[in-house]
Amino acid sequence: MSCEQYMIRQISLFSENKPGRLAAMAKACQEENVNILAFSIAEAEGFGVIRALVDKPDVAFRKLTSMGFNVAFTHVIAVEMKDEPGGLFEIASKLSEAGINIEYSYAFSGKNKAVLILRVDQVEEAIRLLHAHKFTLIASDSIQ
Repeated sequence: MSCEQYMIRQISLFSENKPGRLAAMAKACQEENVNILAFSIAEAEGFGVIRALVDKPDVAFRKLTSMGFNVAFTHVIAVEMKDEPGGLFEIASKLSEAGINIEYSYAFSGKNKAVLILRVDQVEEAIRLLHAHKFTLIASDSIQ
């Protein structure tokens, strides 16, 4: 098993926390025909971080940096999780038991399953652990 196939490039935008920044990012993606598959927003003292999974990360990166956004790539993992009580615990406890720290995460739920996006401090170890425990990881090529 190649860990790299499960390392998904997430784009992170750092910007002033003010009205219109998310709209500008979304419009730029629309103009470039980039689909935003999942995103999260966090704020800290007047600045915001928009983290997003997109189907064309290189296109999004070029467009957004050309608009003056500070954009970076980060590797995250996407793992299917049971969409029922205990689904998150099942994954988080396995990582915790192995000493792998979850730096941040966000999730989305569809009709039949939920997907947890994880930024961890030991990416390859987390991928091997989750794979060994029979969790379904989503390959980066199915997203990007």
